[in-house]
Amino acid sequence: MLSVKILLAEDVHMIRGALVALLELEPDFEVVASVDRGDLIVRTALESRPDVAVIDVDLPGIDGLTAAASLHDRLPGCRTLILTSLGRPGTLRRAMAAQVSGFLLKDAPPDRLAQAVRAVAQGQRVVDPQLALSAWDCPSNPLSPRELEVLRIAARGADAAEVAACLYLSKGTVQNYLTAIVAKLNARNRIDAVRIAEEAGWIP
Repeated sequence: MLSVKILLAEDVHMIRGALVALLELEPDFEVVASVDRGDLIVRTALESRPDVAVIDVDLPGIDGLTAAASLHDRLPGCRTLILTSLGRPGTLRRAMAAQVSGFLLKDAPPDRLAQAVRAVAQGQRVVDPQLALSAWDCPSNPLSPRELEVLRIAARGADAAEVAACLYLSKGTVQNYLTAIVAKLNARNRIDAVRIAEEAGWIP
């Protein structure tokens, strides 16, 4: 029996250890590497050559979906299965744009994880049906890539001057972006805009 080689990316040590143990209970699985940061995924995958990367969506360094998109470009033969604790429709849309093969909630039964890994290893797509329906009904993201970049940095608590310094923009330009973002999302203020974008899955 050919084994499915797996790379696991999960930042919580206890959960990562539990997932490794769970996956290795399957006779046809071999966890060849595990990492705790998104920016380690591509480098580790190029070294270990997994068949499937099981990636938590929320990772330090870079988020799991950004890492998955980069992994698809650098190692297209490796399929990706995204794990998340929050089934936000917008996050599923981002996952699809990142060319991931599967999207699974962390509260799924253990045997569902094994089935999903086998399915994506065989080139199939795995998505929770209810989540897929929610994504279908979810409004599309009205923000431009630059507006998303501004909002993503602002979501970390940065003020307009700090965002401007990060993006090499003027403070006035950033304030104009933030005003446009609030208007596009029909938000009350910047904090409300961040909440709306996070709940929709438009920013990690």
